[in-house]
Amino acid sequence: MAKPRRPSFEHRFNPLRRMSKWPIWADVVTRLGVAFLLIAFVVLVHWIDRAGLKDSHDGQISFLDVVYFTMISVTTTGFGDIAPVSDRSRLIEAVIVTPIRIMVLFIFVGTAYNFVLKRTWEKWRMARIQAKLTNHIVVLGYGISGSEAVRELIARGTDPACIVVIDQSGSRIAEAEAAGCNVLQGDASNDDTLIDVQIAKAQSVLVSAGRDDASILMVLTVRHLAPKVPISVVIRAQDNELLARQAGANNVINPVSFTGLLLAGSAQGAHVADYMADLASVGGRVQLRERPVSGEEIGRSIDQLASGGRGLRIYRGGKPYGFWEAEAKRLEPGDLIVEVINCEECEASVPGG
Repeated sequence: MAKPRRPSFEHRFNPLRRMSKWPIWADVVTRLGVAFLLIAFVVLVHWIDRAGLKDSHDGQISFLDVVYFTMISVTTTGFGDIAPVSDRSRLIEAVIVTPIRIMVLFIFVGTAYNFVLKRTWEKWRMARIQAKLTNHIVVLGYGISGSEAVRELIARGTDPACIVVIDQSGSRIAEAEAAGCNVLQGDASNDDTLIDVQIAKAQSVLVSAGRDDASILMVLTVRHLAPKVPISVVIRAQDNELLARQAGANNVINPVSFTGLLLAGSAQGAHVADYMADLASVGGRVQLRERPVSGEEIGRSIDQLASGGRGLRIYRGGKPYGFWEAEAKRLEPGDLIVEVINCEECEASVPGG
């Protein structure tokens, strides 16, 4: 017999919604129009029941007195010069006017919050975050690949506050924010959006838009704004890999090709694919790492690294050299080393690890 499922109390209610086509000014006018319509209704009620009101100044209730009494009543000012004296007038104040007064106050306060206080607060918060953004990682697209990349970065010791996620989906942005990342909902191929996240000061940019054309457009935009920032992009069609590199991507990752490598490796050996996945994930026993050569390693062979790792490749002047080549027998200043290290060494090398 199947075990009954327990109800989940952590599920949050997410209503179906879409962006309103109304401009901001139309929304403000509508809110204020509703508020003044309610006030006009109260004026009408008070005018009809004016016999139940008493003016302590001259004893006469004119239309101007009714409008005046309505405004001080709705705004809860209440000077006391005009007051309801009959039972019916007091009942009207309690049953009709008081609920309308609360509704009007909510409309005015809500409008002020949405269009003044909230926007001012958000601009202030954004300015504070922007001021601290430097040497950060920008993730363009928080789909399957982007979200997995962020989780892996955090698992490797990257502070979520040093990660900025840009996506047009509100639900994805909410997920990234829940992970502790800085988020911005918008078009990542737009110059202003990228400037807002200090793209020129970023440590690196990870692009995964879900579509090759969108990803390549993002790469072009980033490279235009940040000529020296390293860019890694996910490209699914092999024909588009060259276009992505021409657009300015430093690293082009094809998940389809990588899957093919894993499948081919599993066909040639039971543990090849397992080891490749182990290298790619922080949860494995070993990990690939790229770093600059240290001072004490200059002049040594790639087999004699101070870190204790296994050197696989060096990059010198932008060109790769394998551990079997002569260039790797003597490390020089400016070399970049790709090595395999165990997870204990990796944890010791990251901040706070």
